[in-house]
Amino acid sequence: MATLRIELVPSPLLAREMDSKNRRLAEELESDLTEVPEVDVQPPLKTERRRSSRFPAIIPVHVKWQEPTGKFLKEAAQAKEVNAQGGLLGMTIYPWAGDNLELTNLLSGESTHASLVGTRHSEDGAFLGVAVALVVPSESFWGVDFQLRKTSADLVKVEHTIKSGGVDPRILKEFRDAVDYVRKAAWAVQEWQERQLQKRDPLTVLPLLSAERIRRTTQLSKAITANLTAHEVTCETAGMNEFFRAIESLYQRVAYLLQATGKPDGLPKHRATSW
Repeated sequence: MATLRIELVPSPLLAREMDSKNRRLAEELESDLTEVPEVDVQPPLKTERRRSSRFPAIIPVHVKWQEPTGKFLKEAAQAKEVNAQGGLLGMTIYPWAGDNLELTNLLSGESTHASLVGTRHSEDGAFLGVAVALVVPSESFWGVDFQLRKTSADLVKVEHTIKSGGVDPRILKEFRDAVDYVRKAAWAVQEWQERQLQKRDPLTVLPLLSAERIRRTTQLSKAITANLTAHEVTCETAGMNEFFRAIESLYQRVAYLLQATGKPDGLPKHRATSW
């Protein structure tokens, strides 16, 4: 009995397509078999997708992880943006996405575990850093810098809530001024730490604090003057005697300072002693 043999011959167009696919497959296999130096090539990472807003920071950290070969690597990094769930680290060498990491905050000495979840790039494609997620979310790991920034942001949210609650404008202004003062004090703490990290003199922050204190005192003095004019402050207001003595002593010292430096502009010839 004769055997019928049918041979399928692909069309020229299909044959060319198959040849093209085979060549690409061969090139990919050849590329996979090419030996690449470990240090010169960074592993591909997926794009970062963070769950909450981060706050800018400058926090030095050590990152430690284990390679598939069993070798442990340690790399110096700097946290650029942080939140309770993780942060963005500036690193030159980094592990594969999904690898487990051990992070050590060099300011506090505290360590925690994290995983590398992705990368971030600028609009023009420049590499900005790697995103890490803390295994156990923490608001304390990143230290006082993060906590102060978060507190300042929370106070701003509270201000918006108060504004929509029909609170007296005078109380709202008082709260806004207090929040502003807290934010500037928090900024001073952050600036002190950053200047220490950058090997700059942190004592240069103190004159800025003094200038802010003078601005705040001037602001309060004008507010109290307005209260006196509106008879909202009287001799019966608690603390008036101590306030008067403090103002009198301050006036004398400021007058002496300005006169000694030859800048007495605006000072009255005689000190006013009556309301």
